Amino acid sequence: MNQSSTKLSAFAKNLLSEWRKLDLPQSNASIIVAVSGGADSVALLFALHELIKTRKLKVKIVIAHLNHKLRGKASDADARWVTRISKRLDHQVAISSVNVQRHAAKSGDNLEQAARRARYEFLKKTAKAKNARLIVTAHSVDDQAETILLNLLRGSGADGLAGIEPLRPIEPRSKILLARPLLSWATHSDTEGYCRKHSIDFRVDEMNADETYARVRVRRQLIPLMKTFNPKFVEGITRTAEILREDSTALDAAALRLVELSADDQVDSKGKNLWPSLSLDLLRMAQPALRRRALRRWIALHRGDLRRLERVHIAAVDSLIFNVKSGPIVELPGGASVLRTGGRLHYRRTRSKGQK
Repeated sequence: MNQSSTKLSAFAKNLLSEWRKLDLPQSNASIIVAVSGGADSVALLFALHELIKTRKLKVKIVIAHLNHKLRGKASDADARWVTRISKRLDHQVAISSVNVQRHAAKSGDNLEQAARRARYEFLKKTAKAKNARLIVTAHSVDDQAETILLNLLRGSGADGLAGIEPLRPIEPRSKILLARPLLSWATHSDTEGYCRKHSIDFRVDEMNADETYARVRVRRQLIPLMKTFNPKFVEGITRTAEILREDSTALDAAALRLVELSADDQVDSKGKNLWPSLSLDLLRMAQPALRRRALRRWIALHRGDLRRLERVHIAAVDSLIFNVKSGPIVELPGGASVLRTGGRLHYRRTRSKGQK
């Protein structure tokens, strides 16, 4: 690609438009760019490089690559390839590796979940090390459609069907943001077309053709079938997700207000919190959908995430409010529990064996 040209590609112009729409930093910032080596992340990297060279963005980028050790020598070759690209473009690079199969075996996650968890942990650590407040990944329109369909097949609620968020904190209450500036407009065809037009090499992961993975079957079988009903199926389902995200944002605000009004942390005689608690009075009067969303948000605030928390757990906690044939306690995945005493719900963390 001729970096001396001052004329922006159409792809880079679209990226700049979305960058501004998301209100991402345009100067005086360090940005972590996740690069796997595939066409999507490589197109994102080179388009950002275009914007920096033409001074549309005055930022510093750090290229971040995590070797998941899933494909043997091919995974190692990807890491070396990303290092070479970083040197060629004269950007900083952060390379690390993790044995995802071992992590999956320990955690009980499938490979995709374990890889995702390891990747975001690496990106978060890299951002902290580089004093960066923004991480960008190359999730595309196609990734959005695949995620929504997978969540639909699993029986997800509105949050799952809202798909991938274009911008969010990397973790609750973190000042580090995670942005997906390709999510609303760029397809795999767009990124591959950009790379080929500008003679930019990219890596091909053979696992993306392995139909033992549900996501690959959705990509190669289900989406083509859906397009026989509606050629613009991908655009339609991503538009639906955007509507649901807007609805979810409004409901979240109402749910958090309900939590705030119901919060009633008990204290002991020394003024020390015993455990976070909610008064049941307002919860009983709330509509079921709002009440259960409030319970999810309350648990997430104290638990840190909603990992492995399913609808059945929220329903069990909800039943404590009305005491519908339930015991006084609901055990949650990961060791925590919710206990009802009198007119309150209490969130309680399980103590470790060595804790007194």
